[in-house]
Amino acid sequence: MATRIGVDIGGTFTDLIYYDDVSGESLVAKVPTTPDNPDEGVVNAIGQAVPADRVKASEYFLHGTTVGINALLQRRGAVVGLLATEGFRDILEIRRGDREEMYNLFWTPPPPLVPRRLRRPVKERVRANGEIHTAQETADVREALKVFAGEGVDAIAIAYMNAYANPVHEIEAERALRAAGFEGEISVSHRVSGEYREYERTTTTVIDAFVRPRMIHYLRRLDEELAKIGFAGRLLITRSGGGSMTFAEAEERPFETIMSGPVAGAEGAGELARSLGIDNLITADVGGTSFDTCLVSGGRPQLMYEGMVVGLPVQTPWVDVRSIGAGGGSIAYIDVGGLLQVGPQSAGADPGPASYGRGGAEPTVTDCALCLGMLGEGKLASGITLDVGKARAAIEPIAAKLNFSVDQAAQGVMTIVTASMANTIREITIDQGVDPRQATLLAFGGAGPLMACALARELNIGTIVIPPYAGNFSAWGLLGADLTQAAARTRIMKLSDEALAEANDILTGLFATLEERQGPLKDGQSRSKEVGLDMRYAGQEHNLTVPMEAPDGAITAGADAVLEAFTREYERTFRNTMEEEAEIVSIRATLRLPLPRRASEYRSAAAGDADAAEVEAYSFTEDRRQPFRIVARESFALGDAVEGPAIITEETATTYLDAGFEARLDASGCLFLKYLKG
Repeated sequence: MATRIGVDIGGTFTDLIYYDDVSGESLVAKVPTTPDNPDEGVVNAIGQAVPADRVKASEYFLHGTTVGINALLQRRGAVVGLLATEGFRDILEIRRGDREEMYNLFWTPPPPLVPRRLRRPVKERVRANGEIHTAQETADVREALKVFAGEGVDAIAIAYMNAYANPVHEIEAERALRAAGFEGEISVSHRVSGEYREYERTTTTVIDAFVRPRMIHYLRRLDEELAKIGFAGRLLITRSGGGSMTFAEAEERPFETIMSGPVAGAEGAGELARSLGIDNLITADVGGTSFDTCLVSGGRPQLMYEGMVVGLPVQTPWVDVRSIGAGGGSIAYIDVGGLLQVGPQSAGADPGPASYGRGGAEPTVTDCALCLGMLGEGKLASGITLDVGKARAAIEPIAAKLNFSVDQAAQGVMTIVTASMANTIREITIDQGVDPRQATLLAFGGAGPLMACALARELNIGTIVIPPYAGNFSAWGLLGADLTQAAARTRIMKLSDEALAEANDILTGLFATLEERQGPLKDGQSRSKEVGLDMRYAGQEHNLTVPMEAPDGAITAGADAVLEAFTREYERTFRNTMEEEAEIVSIRATLRLPLPRRASEYRSAAAGDADAAEVEAYSFTEDRRQPFRIVARESFALGDAVEGPAIITEETATTYLDAGFEARLDASGCLFLKYLKG
């Protein structure tokens, strides 16, 4: 075991959990995010919760951040120049033939991160089998650098045709740029991705170059700030594909941190699902600005091998977290058609919802929940006490436009935001053949427990889990993120025993690279190796990733067994199979170095007397206001049950227990909410 600090930066709050491996004690903090200097919020959270001597004694700092994705969302990154194979400079604009919004005739793709004048062609060509067709003209590289110098380029992306099969020309180009005096950041496609698909690999390389300077600056500044307060342990950051990586590796591979923030909660959900023995778990992470959800199946979050952010593909392992702009700070408004809408605009951390009393004037989900009594006495983390008068004043204008009372408008806002969240959950369940009624809902984040009962009613889910430290659960998830590296290599081959032997040769090289990247093992440490094959039927364009049994990093099954595994996965996904030959497309390797395990025993705060206070709140089950008991979560003893209507308070979140629901404390420290549907 090892003492560690986890800090997750959200759009509104920065969450911290400190875990002491000796005593099993946990300390929590939730402080306002500082968008302009996110490292400041990190240091503020540590200073508020963790004594200086414990900071110095901590062995790990684990971090989830939105710096990378915010750079893309705001288009605030490096000025990037692109070196492309002659004839392929426009691939960023040609894209694919599909449209993100199929039925929108006026849909236009997002503009490329690199304007055409900074996309410079280089004469070179490598065949798909790695053979050199045309030698590289190094003079083209030097000429491109002259253009870049005149345009103030900060970072250069090199993405040549088929470089995944033979990177020799990209390596030569990088050397030529350095020899010519370029001192900025360089992203090279064969290091970013070993896979084919030219558009996706080029875009990922450009994204890596775009966010690289900003991410490096942030990580180094955070490192310095943590050193100033005495932290001398190991610095880790979560990866988009799950697990964690060192700060040094994140500087080399910043594109792998794009989804660092939302993944933390999914990591914690996977660990919790494994410990509780839950097969299908749906996460409902509701923060200040967004709602994030993913499906955890078999104890692992669903994984994709290509993500999409702001309309751009990122060719890297990617936990399938779906996000929408629906959180506590999401703003309600009347659209041009006179309809009530919620989000995606958010009041954020500054000024925040109107009820914060910091100058916000627009109505938010938090304001509506407060008006309906769902937040009890309105006391939040960080010493924030909500002002119901300011909340009602913010809601009144939209209520007047709708000819509603303030309460009716607030009910409408809560109903709309619940429906939006439920639709997103349907995307990751029903759309993938999973019945949400047979799953368990895990609600966390500052507003997740607030929305849990409404979501359960909307989706007809019978069981809800509210984890310990619910408001800071993403930070808790960080604490168990194994050190993880992943790599892939495209090699299209008809499935055969000979092809599997070649795949094992490729795996040997991939794992050697990953072990070098991860560094030497310490005494008592051991790594695990995971292998997957991207497969398809001959003639198909898309493929499925099939996990392989490979305890030592080599596939042990023969071609017949691999075909059987592929057929099962294909039938499970598409409900049919084909008679065509199967082929291997890409080989995937993942290396995991587990962090020291935390104690499994839950140690709660000492149970106290239940709070006898009551508040008048609106019950969505009964469609009327009625008394709700206010119960402190700390007052629950093991096995205690509370029937709704009640409001369960804790340091970082508020659980709204509607009529028709029951809450019971489990030995794991989780509250299990049951929907008593009669």
